[in-house]
Amino acid sequence: MKKVILYTDGACSGNPGVGGWGAVLIYKGAEKRFSGAFSETTNNRMEITAVIEGLKALKEPCEVDVYSDSAYTVNAFENGWVYGWLRNGFKKSDNKPVLNEDLWRELVSLTEIHKVRFIKVKGHADNEYNNICDKLATDAIKNFKPL
Repeated sequence: MKKVILYTDGACSGNPGVGGWGAVLIYKGAEKRFSGAFSETTNNRMEITAVIEGLKALKEPCEVDVYSDSAYTVNAFENGWVYGWLRNGFKKSDNKPVLNEDLWRELVSLTEIHKVRFIKVKGHADNEYNNICDKLATDAIKNFKPL
């Protein structure tokens, strides 16, 4: 199984507002950078979308280390929250619905294809690839043209 590194970030101008995501895939030293934007979204949706889009770009099952500054995204997997949500019909412990169920379901299905490990990085610090992803996401917002 190929080992791939995926850096991701999401951003929002207003929350909700125009949002962008950025991702960098790294395989054997080669990089692929990509991004996108949505008109009315939230920062958390963009953080999850960045991981989804990165994993969807892979052409075959891979072992993927996902680096994200989103505690929301990383902790959902590393602390097992997402598996509890699945068991409980996407209801939290207080019986309220989990936000972003559509994205969580898609991301879970992708983690069943790929062997994914989530790693939390400090945002807006000295992590070169996190900073690149942040710029990709914020540039996607700046360049967004509504349909």
